[in-house]
Amino acid sequence: MKSKATKVPEIYLYIWLKIRLWQKLHGIDDSMLAQFLGISTRSLRDYDKSAVNVTLGKLDSFLRASGLTLEQLMTI
Repeated sequence: MKSKATKVPEIYLYIWLKIRLWQKLHGIDDSMLAQFLGISTRSLRDYDKSAVNVTLGKLDSFLRASGLTLEQLMTI
């Protein structure tokens, strides 16, 4: 039998890419983005490798700090 590799659901990656795109479009540096998410700048680099730790709580913190809705973020 083949062993199944654990894959990160694509939604995590999609949300993370949208957050990073928003960051680039608004000229926000990594330290400010980390503050929006309530994490360290080192965690940002970890999320770039694997976005599995982008939780709903972190997403909510980002949305509140940026003033965006989830719908607005997804349409960027």
